[in-house]
Amino acid sequence: MLMPRKKTPDLTVPLVTGETFKLSEEANERGTVICFYRGLHCPICANYLKELERLTPEFAERGIGTVAVSTDVEERAKAMAEKVGMSNLRLGYGLSIEDARSWGLYISTSRGKSSLGIVEPDLFSEPGVFLVQPDRALYYMSVQTMPFVRPHFNELLAAVDGAMAANYPARGEVQAD
Repeated sequence: MLMPRKKTPDLTVPLVTGETFKLSEEANERGTVICFYRGLHCPICANYLKELERLTPEFAERGIGTVAVSTDVEERAKAMAEKVGMSNLRLGYGLSIEDARSWGLYISTSRGKSSLGIVEPDLFSEPGVFLVQPDRALYYMSVQTMPFVRPHFNELLAAVDGAMAANYPARGEVQAD
């Protein structure tokens, strides 16, 4: 189980730009937002990623990088990037189910075609949003079992502003004995 103030797993995935995202090599002053999304088949994900795409420059102003990652294959990830109109947000793909589980993500099985008429992969991860500090310590996480009711990125920005101003530590760090 991931714990606040403890190091997260590393994360390395290819990006639709042909580059590679490596969490261990991120050099953002205040950390990285990692948005794990369900995939091209999910209509909620497309709208969610549009919000993060729009707000990525504001995260960057605060010294925070952004990346969105799914278990989708390259072709599906590129279709999502086109659908969302990505120019700021990095989009990764090919997340293994094993790596998804190491981040505490829930895994679902295909139900066939989604409401968009796109076939769901046999296995894929449900959504999760993480704010990881530059030393890879977990600061914030929200993990869903369903595609809906996700944290809003504009609220995360406001929380980051407040936390930075108050030098507020990550919470939930106490483990049972």
